[in-house]
Amino acid sequence: MSIAERVNADLPFLRRFARSVTGSQEAGDAAVVSTLETIVADPTVLDQGLLPRVALYRAFLKTLNDGAAAPAASAAGGHDDPRHAALKAAERKLQTLALKARQAFLLVAVEEFSSADAARAMNVSEAELQALIDEAGRDIARQVATDVVIIEDEPLIALDLVQLVNDLGHRVVRVARTAEQAIEATRALKPGLVLADIHLADGSSGLDAVNEILRTLSLPVVFVTAFPQRLLTGNRPEPTFLVTKPFQPQNVKAIISQALFFDIRGRPEGAAQTP
Repeated sequence: MSIAERVNADLPFLRRFARSVTGSQEAGDAAVVSTLETIVADPTVLDQGLLPRVALYRAFLKTLNDGAAAPAASAAGGHDDPRHAALKAAERKLQTLALKARQAFLLVAVEEFSSADAARAMNVSEAELQALIDEAGRDIARQVATDVVIIEDEPLIALDLVQLVNDLGHRVVRVARTAEQAIEATRALKPGLVLADIHLADGSSGLDAVNEILRTLSLPVVFVTAFPQRLLTGNRPEPTFLVTKPFQPQNVKAIISQALFFDIRGRPEGAAQTP
């Protein structure tokens, strides 16, 4: 397989990643060009033992982190468009994350790399990758720390979720065990995030509760459930994210950070967390 064949399919995705990492299209494209020049000069930079996409991102990150492609200021233009303003505000928030934490978060949350492939792309262990994602999550929480309602009828699982939310710097304001309690809690407390199971203590449905909640509140929802098929068939409420039980704590933390990050990307800078 030629170099062109190995990289062409993934270049559009690499450009997207490069823009998010560097903070501008101009700087991102410059970093991609530097990477391609490096590969042409030394094709062994593309590790043949890795999947082509992983090898390309690994070459890019090495080029970027070695200083061959320095980030540049964001280009001007389109400032009258509110969507542009919201995007630029989110990009400025993203740029406050430490560089490697930003890279790890974007590889998993935006580029949808598995933890193993993201670790290979960054040339770190999976434990080191998780530490970077946790760092990004804490930094995101410092920017958008919010109140959280947990809908969960199993006490031990609820305690685990409370600890995970607290570790990221958010505040659990209520643990609801039934759909009725969940609806009442969110109406009274207006949280910025909901974590929800589907099958609840009294036979009620967390999915029904979330659908009712989203009729009057706009906020991200993370379903933590042993019944993902309930969300993967038919119409599911949006915006929602999914974690399958039994869960790994690091996966829950990453999804919470992802849900809040993508939520702020759609809001103008300075907008309130909840209506």
